[in-house]
Amino acid sequence: MASGLPLAYGEDWPEWRGRGRTGVWNESGIVERLPERLDPEWRTPVRGGYSGPSVSAGRVYVTDYANGIERALCLSEKTGKVEWTREWPVSYIGLDYASGPRATPTVDGDRVYVLGAMGNLLCLRTASGEIVWQRDYRKEFGTVVPAWGMSAAPLIYRDLAIAIPGGKVSGKIAAFDKLTGAERWRALSSEETEPGYSQPLLIRAGGRDQLIMWHAGAVTSLDPLTGRIFWEHPFKIHMNTPIATPVRNGPHLLVSAFFQGARLFRLDSAKPDAELVWRGQSESERATDTIHALMASPIIDGDHVYGICNYGQLRCLERSTGKRVWESMAAVKEQARNVSAFLVRHGERTVIFNDRGELIFARLSPKGYEEISRAELIKPTSKPGARRERNAVVWAHPAFANRAVIARNDEEIIRVNLERR
Repeated sequence: MASGLPLAYGEDWPEWRGRGRTGVWNESGIVERLPERLDPEWRTPVRGGYSGPSVSAGRVYVTDYANGIERALCLSEKTGKVEWTREWPVSYIGLDYASGPRATPTVDGDRVYVLGAMGNLLCLRTASGEIVWQRDYRKEFGTVVPAWGMSAAPLIYRDLAIAIPGGKVSGKIAAFDKLTGAERWRALSSEETEPGYSQPLLIRAGGRDQLIMWHAGAVTSLDPLTGRIFWEHPFKIHMNTPIATPVRNGPHLLVSAFFQGARLFRLDSAKPDAELVWRGQSESERATDTIHALMASPIIDGDHVYGICNYGQLRCLERSTGKRVWESMAAVKEQARNVSAFLVRHGERTVIFNDRGELIFARLSPKGYEEISRAELIKPTSKPGARRERNAVVWAHPAFANRAVIARNDEEIIRVNLERR
């Protein structure tokens, strides 16, 4: 599987799914096969949370929670030593899956933007953890926190920090001055549909920068400078659960939902607009047709689409039609509700981190699933909400940076060197 990008020597992972939110690991010099045992260079205790780590300029950032306190932590990438912490009190009453924060920190220069599960947004100094500015979604936007918490990591665009406060009347999505926190614009309403749990994505198409927000009522493209709507396709999601991040490849944009499957859009090359190419027909969580993703964003590669479904099925679809080519359970091993795995492209192969805590190197092609190697990375510790072989899961996306993988559970964060020697 080709990523279409040259592999670099060393690269940070400063936000959700890496720089640009593309889910692509661009480094060279990585081992061809995983060793049977992955020995961490360091281990550092952390508290509960689903938020993945981010990596920038020699530091690792992550958030966690315990006993009514959410925290942002900064660690040395080299040693794992905690350089600073920033804490704030919070109540998780009424929150399902109340292990901790969901959103991966976003690093931009000398600032890191962190979001708590109940809507506390903070801009902190990367060197010290000093608060630059902060916003409270519930107090300022009238946000009713969804059942599974606030999850959208802030997105940086020029001088803006774009967030999804889920404001009741207005402000489902909003932009703040990234340096001061002053509000620049707000758009859309949450009166009829919730904001959902999917991450905002920035793309360039039709001669314009477009901000893609997939919420529980539609796939919406906005002008990131003003919040003005460019185009919108209604897509009302069962149980308000758009979760997986939209994926863009060439002229196509793909979204995939747990119940209603995938939809592929063709982006207009002349203006900011899009048309539906195909859509899944099934709205059943069991009798599924296309890719019914839970958390893992699919991959569009060449003439095909690959993705993990809501019961763990890894599927290959025809890009042009959505027709299924093959299905495999090999990556996740067990078929149960909410089984998931994250997919990251790396050159000609795909790196898979399943919720059993296993790291996998594989090749995905129209011919099928070819596993190169597999190893235990980190122990699953989170309650799965459904019966599972290991009685726990890992639902935090790892970071792949500087020839290493950094992963966390509810007990520790680790760094494993994957450099070819």
